[in-house]
Amino acid sequence: MRRVWWTAPVLGMVMAVAACADDGPTQVSDGVNGAGDTITEDVEVDRARLAAFAPLPEVVEPTAYTMTDELIDLGRMLWYEDRISISQEISCNSCHLLDEYGVDGIQFSIGHEGNPVGRNSPTVYNAALHVAQFWDGRAADLEEQAKGPILDAGEMGMPNPEYVEFILATIPGYVEMFEAIFPDDADPINYDNVGNAIGAFERRLFTPDRFDDFLNGDDDALTPQEKRGLNTFLDVGCASCHNGAALGGTMFSKLGTVKEYPGLTDVGRFEVTGLESDRYSFKVPSLRNVAMTAPYLHDGSIATLEEVTAIMGEYQLGRILTDEEIADLIAFMGALTGEIPLDYIAIPDLPENGPDTPGPYEYDG
Repeated sequence: MRRVWWTAPVLGMVMAVAACADDGPTQVSDGVNGAGDTITEDVEVDRARLAAFAPLPEVVEPTAYTMTDELIDLGRMLWYEDRISISQEISCNSCHLLDEYGVDGIQFSIGHEGNPVGRNSPTVYNAALHVAQFWDGRAADLEEQAKGPILDAGEMGMPNPEYVEFILATIPGYVEMFEAIFPDDADPINYDNVGNAIGAFERRLFTPDRFDDFLNGDDDALTPQEKRGLNTFLDVGCASCHNGAALGGTMFSKLGTVKEYPGLTDVGRFEVTGLESDRYSFKVPSLRNVAMTAPYLHDGSIATLEEVTAIMGEYQLGRILTDEEIADLIAFMGALTGEIPLDYIAIPDLPENGPDTPGPYEYDG
């Protein structure tokens, strides 16, 4: 799955908000005393302010179909299946490496012809919580999104849904699985079922972290600096857009909300809606695992979390963040690095080719 369709983490595509003063306890930096002992003073967080967030769920159920273990197993296979790309060398996992926090770590992923795609590939972890999929929100849900990159000429390159169905129908193991999972379908191997299977697999891709423990009442789950970062996050207005269980993904916002962002050429959501108000707007990315998912922004142009944090403060919040504020914010965002579900994402054995399974680039129309 590729970047033209997706999303990379960012500190904030945020609306203009006023920085609010905190009347809470004084924040004391960690330090070292004269005897060389580390000084750590706990920092309090007003739990009433945490209503903007929620712990991660284990699953987000679909409304259009019923998830089953068998459907998830099929989706896991299709996630790793490179035979549904025209070169038979690219799978969803090629650009969204599940053992690398769902990203490939480069500015632009490479399509089947060896060319970079148009937007940075965001993480797929926790994406089931998002209001829509892709940076511009062109897909309503995971199931719709899953079908896009397979047919994109610059990505996986399959010419049409029928050819995807044809390839899968030449692989006996897939024929048996689709027939068993979709017994009421006259043609169980259809493109909508492909999307539903991949989407069902993605709906359990969650990475719980120490912030979830903190939200669930464990005050010791965060360090003093991480708590200072959380207070700063709330004070300066980051949570106005980075909220909910995913700390983002719930809205669209213009890049350069309070100050024009330089050099923008990608018009973002405007391409989808045609609304002038959506020009240069992108989906606000989730901050879950943000420390592990560089580079940042829709174009992957920002290499470090320090730089993008400062940029978001200036262009989205109208604040020049201090070095201490940036350090504390980054500490807090580090606490959002979750646990990869290694058993769930284990690469399955894929069905063997049938005698008539075509090789790469053998599509004849």
